[in-house]
Amino acid sequence: MAARTKARKRAVDVLYEADVRGRARLELLAERVADGNPPVPEHSVRLVEGVAEHAGRIDELIETHTAGWSLDRLPDVDRAILRMATYELLWVDDVPDAVVIDEAVELAKALSTDESPKYVNGVLGAILAAEVPTA
Repeated sequence: MAARTKARKRAVDVLYEADVRGRARLELLAERVADGNPPVPEHSVRLVEGVAEHAGRIDELIETHTAGWSLDRLPDVDRAILRMATYELLWVDDVPDAVVIDEAVELAKALSTDESPKYVNGVLGAILAAEVPTA
């Protein structure tokens, strides 16, 4: 598994855990980094910090493009994947958009329901189409 793929999975783990336990993302991230077992890659830290920094806008975008579903109705893991991928799509310039979406879909396949990969793909595609100007 590629280093960034592992980093994305670890970021989703932290975001998911913070959400389910009602914990502050950055506080939990600091604990996981200090614990170091399993290690938290630098790209994971970047992703979780980015989601925390842009949380309001990220959640607004997701809710706008979830076809009538509120964030609370989404499966917890899907919400974590969508938050991480939305941040990476819109604020991380060194990763191609297609890679971000593909990685998010693969995480949904591995971690969530049978319907989740298609749903994650559709939501991220809609966010990308709405937020990234075409040349």
